[in-house]
Amino acid sequence: MLDAAVALLGRQPDASMDEIAAAAGVSRQTIYAHYSSRDALLRAVTRHITAEVARGLGDLDLDSGSAAEALGRWVDASWSLVERYPVLLTPAIVVPDGDEQERHEPITGGLIRLLERGRQHGEFDRAMTTTWYLAAIIGLGHAAGQEVIAGRMTQDQARVAFRESALRVCRAAE
Repeated sequence: MLDAAVALLGRQPDASMDEIAAAAGVSRQTIYAHYSSRDALLRAVTRHITAEVARGLGDLDLDSGSAAEALGRWVDASWSLVERYPVLLTPAIVVPDGDEQERHEPITGGLIRLLERGRQHGEFDRAMTTTWYLAAIIGLGHAAGQEVIAGRMTQDQARVAFRESALRVCRAAE
């Protein structure tokens, strides 16, 4: 049911419980037996995808090579996950009690360490805080996704723009 909800919500963020049940090949009552409301289902979808994304990004080796190379790997892997789970860019993903930074915490630990390493070694600009760079990178990812949704960029154009922009934001002046 969760996989069907993820797939449908990625294409149709306002899908009803009836539509989600149909996509999952189950009855509406079956969905409600597992999830008391659409909101409960959306929270479960959010937890499921957050765990998947955390696993995908957690497997990256961000400690080898230059910080810029590692950041490029992180951006590429995160964009691949957005392509796999387009629901990440929709309002269907529920922000749990707390703020946006808290929502991303399971997937940003390695990125924070990478940004700090890059700043310490002078690869990344020290003018801004690590948390600012983190927010900027996440914002760039969301902006790239929104450009795809709006039809102003292809997936490939958005991936390249996200990667290049994230590297430019962090790169130390030469």
